[in-house]
Amino acid sequence: MENLFIQYPKCSTCKKAKKWLEDNNINFKSRNIVEDKPTKEELKKWIKDSGYEIKKFFNTSGLKYKELNLKEKLNLMSDEEKINLLSSDGMLVKRPVLITKNKVLLGFKENEWKCIK
Repeated sequence: MENLFIQYPKCSTCKKAKKWLEDNNINFKSRNIVEDKPTKEELKKWIKDSGYEIKKFFNTSGLKYKELNLKEKLNLMSDEEKINLLSSDGMLVKRPVLITKNKVLLGFKENEWKCIK
């Protein structure tokens, strides 16, 4: 399985992560999170495989997150409602997301990503 790099091309963190992958000769397939947003099934699998709580998958610094006042609402939502919301708009999902054959990494922290080399 090829690594899947899910990103928003205008995001500076995504650009940094992409450059890191290229500089480290790590093969990946790139996917635009807005044009090809994650499905409910993908999100469920990624959440399970990552070991993170669902709320870690939300882009808490994004405009959409703030517009929808999700800081207040997430605690009142079921897991199913959270997944439905994440799958409805790629801009709500924390990025970049890197899916390897045995890891799901959220955001770009170089020291965490070194494990895929």
